[in-house]
Amino acid sequence: MSEDQVQTDEGATGHDEARHAMKMAKKKVAREKIMATKTDQKGLIIVNTGKGKGKSTAGFGMIFRHIAHGMPCAVVQFIKGAWETGERNLIEKHFGELCQFHTLGEGFTWETQDRSRDVAMAEKAWEKAKELIRDERNSMVLLDEINIALRYDYIDVAEVVRFLKEEKPHMTHVVLTGRNAKEELIEAADLVTEMELVKHPFRSGIKAQVGVEF
Repeated sequence: MSEDQVQTDEGATGHDEARHAMKMAKKKVAREKIMATKTDQKGLIIVNTGKGKGKSTAGFGMIFRHIAHGMPCAVVQFIKGAWETGERNLIEKHFGELCQFHTLGEGFTWETQDRSRDVAMAEKAWEKAKELIRDERNSMVLLDEINIALRYDYIDVAEVVRFLKEEKPHMTHVVLTGRNAKEELIEAADLVTEMELVKHPFRSGIKAQVGVEF
């Protein structure tokens, strides 16, 4: 490569870097202008739904953020009572003073095969959830897999939405996870994320594994 070509390439690189810096500077100004308008704070109603993996995982991620910041929080598991999960083991063993953990489900509905029992357990879990949400010491309450209980009408979605709108303390965050979130809940929520399924190892004959699914 000749000296002229080297100088040309260096000049082009310098021009690209300058153009990139100007572009990012404009983005920064625009972003700061937008952020300056975001001044409100409130407790959010957060829904994680969809067929993809990661709904409960995302919810627990926020719970662990609260724990890391020393903020009291709570978890109510509506379905996975039969599973020994890593999240439950970790929280109960090390962070019980910051995070209350209540496992009130007895397994997936096809495992119990007893609707009246499922309804009773779901109602019991909902009563505990309301108690924890009303307690303003809890900054966040995770209602894990409540959407499944709502899908099968074990709990009245209208009652859940009414409670969240009328009785949830203003600064308390409530996270609701599970597939097939009902439209009424989605409409009431502040933040809704739908996990999209692209590929899943279960379809290739791979079972749920420790450290990945639970």
